[in-house]
Amino acid sequence: MEKIVIIDYGAGNTRSVQFALERLGVEAVLTNNHTQIEAADKVIFPGVGQAQTAMLNLQSTGLDQLIPTLKQPVLGVCLGMQLLCDFSEEANTDCLGIFPLQVKRFPKIMRVPHIGWNQIITLESPIFNEIPDKEYMYYVHSYFVELSEYTIATTNYGLSFSAAIQKDNFYGCQFHPEKSGSMGERILANFLKIN
Repeated sequence: MEKIVIIDYGAGNTRSVQFALERLGVEAVLTNNHTQIEAADKVIFPGVGQAQTAMLNLQSTGLDQLIPTLKQPVLGVCLGMQLLCDFSEEANTDCLGIFPLQVKRFPKIMRVPHIGWNQIITLESPIFNEIPDKEYMYYVHSYFVELSEYTIATTNYGLSFSAAIQKDNFYGCQFHPEKSGSMGERILANFLKIN
């Protein structure tokens, strides 16, 4: 049986990811133990909160050094996806640098946080197998990841930005698949099937 780990670093939303996986019949371990994380078959890196605080939490346990070295499939969710990037405008925070991308604040004229359901336009990726185009996913965020060659899904909230990104074994979703109903759960199930 595959070992699934959710990285525990004090950022919110870990429990809702755990419950979503349980609904899929998958038991995931919530941990910050390096050995357990390295030995996992799949790693989920969720997060709700502030980028700088999250990075300080990762640094205090050495997870900031460990995460970029992981070789198994890794899925960053919301803040977790943003932390996989180079830099966030939220408190001018240096992040993990796995994706050479900037996390930007929505323009001041826009209402933030962006909360609610938005359609995604997907490109080909194993995490979107059997996901129809223009499905709605649930978002809660004030910062976004710019469009790039790593973008595998887009959405629009006043401007187009990355709904999901991928580089090698690292995947990221700005939306919350664990809160996006059956299609969100299918995305999690697809991630768990990646070799």
